[in-house]
Amino acid sequence: MRQVVLDLEESLIRQVANAGIGRSDVLKFWFGESDEVTPAFIREAAARSLSEGETFYAHNLGLAELREAIAAYCSNLRCTGATPVGADRIAVTSGGVNALMLAVQAVVDAGDEVVAVTPVWPNLTAQPVIMGAQVRCVSLKPVAGRWQLDMDELLKAVTVRTKLLIVNSPNNPTGWTLSRAEQELLLTHCRKTGTWILADEVYERLYYETSQSGCAPSFLDIAQPDDRLMVAHSFSKSFLMTGWRLGWLVLPASATTHMGKLIEFNTSCAPVFIQRAGVVALQRTDEVTPQVVAHLKSCRDTLVPLLQAVPGVEVSPAPGGMYAFFRLAGQGDAFDTAKRLVVEAGLGLAPGDAFSVDRSPAMRGWLRWCFASQDLGRLSDGVDRLAGWLRQP
Repeated sequence: MRQVVLDLEESLIRQVANAGIGRSDVLKFWFGESDEVTPAFIREAAARSLSEGETFYAHNLGLAELREAIAAYCSNLRCTGATPVGADRIAVTSGGVNALMLAVQAVVDAGDEVVAVTPVWPNLTAQPVIMGAQVRCVSLKPVAGRWQLDMDELLKAVTVRTKLLIVNSPNNPTGWTLSRAEQELLLTHCRKTGTWILADEVYERLYYETSQSGCAPSFLDIAQPDDRLMVAHSFSKSFLMTGWRLGWLVLPASATTHMGKLIEFNTSCAPVFIQRAGVVALQRTDEVTPQVVAHLKSCRDTLVPLLQAVPGVEVSPAPGGMYAFFRLAGQGDAFDTAKRLVVEAGLGLAPGDAFSVDRSPAMRGWLRWCFASQDLGRLSDGVDRLAGWLRQP
């Protein structure tokens, strides 16, 4: 087996979760998913497809109906003046993580330089490493309780040697979100250096600030169809479909056929019955996503003030995403802290060093709390457990 694969570190989040397996008393906030089931009409669409015998292969790039529905959905979210997204730019994938891996496989060779904005979901930095790339990180920094990007630092890091820039916005775990002005600077700079941009925008709809489109700024609002830009999306978060494994990529039309070849050699295609569910989810978006976003905002606005009231906790409300990323004063290794919280307090959180490369010391004391809880009372119960644990001698 390749050494780079042998050297991959098992997910720290999974390791923390393993410490709580079999314990019904643990409040689980470690994974990035809601505890609400997928709406019935989406599940029924998949069941209907199965009952009709749709158990065969589909086109590598996805059903034409789904690609057209995704293109219309993406276009409807764009700001005034943006170029509409055509179905010829859509590749359906088996989940958002598959979309991200395919994008990396498409442009990164062994030895290439990749720049990533961190902290970030660990898959995004592991994927180019798997391809043999050298990953350089530019870290967000907490300033007066809000995460910010040093744009000058990032622009200096991205040079003509940089094959790919990876940006996740809204960000997992911090909730930090690129502004329109920052996106314009990055796109202009990457056009000059010839660098591809991989924009992970799966949390685009989970945005709590006022905007023209009702969602976070997207590179698709300002990019041209032939820009070296790939945007990854997923049905998981906005449609409560984490277990379905259905996503998509928006990419230049000239690259779509080649992406279809990569899909052939990875998964062949997404299952037809799952794609049928995706079509219905998009057709009835207004019955799902606005309610999801409104509830998540209530979750955020419930959890963050409670955490802020706990002595030793540093946290601010994130503008996007589904997480509270907070620091515990006086705590050391976040991984050890997260494991202790499971065992000693029955509280399951993700360690902050899971979102950095090489477990950066900058993440000491940071924890991620997924606040996507159907029952708001679980959030207050969790804070009570945290506060009680901190009070222990």
